[in-house]
Amino acid sequence: MDLSGSTILLTGGTGSFGNAFAERMQADWPNTTVRLYSRDELKQSEMRERLGDRQFRYLIGDVRDHDRLVRAAQGADVIIHAAAMKQVPACEYNPFEAVQTNVIGTQNVVNAAIDAGVARVIALSTDKAVNPANLYGATKLCAEKIMVQGNTYAAQSDTRLSCVRYGNVVGSRGSVIPLFRKQIAEGRLTITDERMTRFWITLPQAVDLVLFALDQAKGGEIFIPKIPSMKVIDLADAMAPGSPHQVVGIRPGEKLHEILLTADESRHAIDAGDVYIVLPEQPWWEREAWPEGQHLTEGFSYSSDNNSWWLSKAELAALLP
Repeated sequence: MDLSGSTILLTGGTGSFGNAFAERMQADWPNTTVRLYSRDELKQSEMRERLGDRQFRYLIGDVRDHDRLVRAAQGADVIIHAAAMKQVPACEYNPFEAVQTNVIGTQNVVNAAIDAGVARVIALSTDKAVNPANLYGATKLCAEKIMVQGNTYAAQSDTRLSCVRYGNVVGSRGSVIPLFRKQIAEGRLTITDERMTRFWITLPQAVDLVLFALDQAKGGEIFIPKIPSMKVIDLADAMAPGSPHQVVGIRPGEKLHEILLTADESRHAIDAGDVYIVLPEQPWWEREAWPEGQHLTEGFSYSSDNNSWWLSKAELAALLP
């Protein structure tokens, strides 16, 4: 999809993904207009100092505020919905707040997009939305359903809504890497479980996935990248070779392994090269419109422990920001 001359509304615009996406737009599509929508005026000020305001518009707003979203979406060609509460403990302790942001906020984005006639909407999701074991995952599962099924409300318009779903982002705020860096200075790293595995994706790869989805989406799909797995214990060894570890046990709502694609979903998913695409099950979508791909074998699932692509300690060290 050629974004030249487009106007893009990016919710969660001051987050890790928002910063990476804005930098990509500045490098590759300097004639786009990007509306950075977030509720953090300090982070917006810091982004303005770094990126300037020729290409970017800094909009204070919360996805919980439907009226503000409607105003922000006017005239936009694309919405990238990256705003979310994503810290598992915070969502567990503040469940009403997590629902307001991740579920109601996503519904507000869908409504605003349809009302404003926005052509394409891509929402960011997570492997924790698959068979969720915590409230964060449950709210993101709801957000996926709202985004996919939102196409039924948009059937009489040009608006089409889809999702991307990926795993842990290297070095994102609140992730394990900043925690390990802090613990290295203290001389001991905490490991929840030495068997634990996770999917691993870099911020540039996450931006690439969103751009691919924008180009390929017809509405209702979930795009899942083929990305490597890593063992958390290997990450600790890559960051601090020889440093002592303390096994502290799995936290409430945490899994040993994450899943990006279930066997049930694989019945209506295709292998499209670098990505799996989960197609909507409802019969009213025109299936001939989707990209070509191979149907998956019966019972296929894609989890961080059955992945065929693993990162070595050396590869992990090379990826560290």
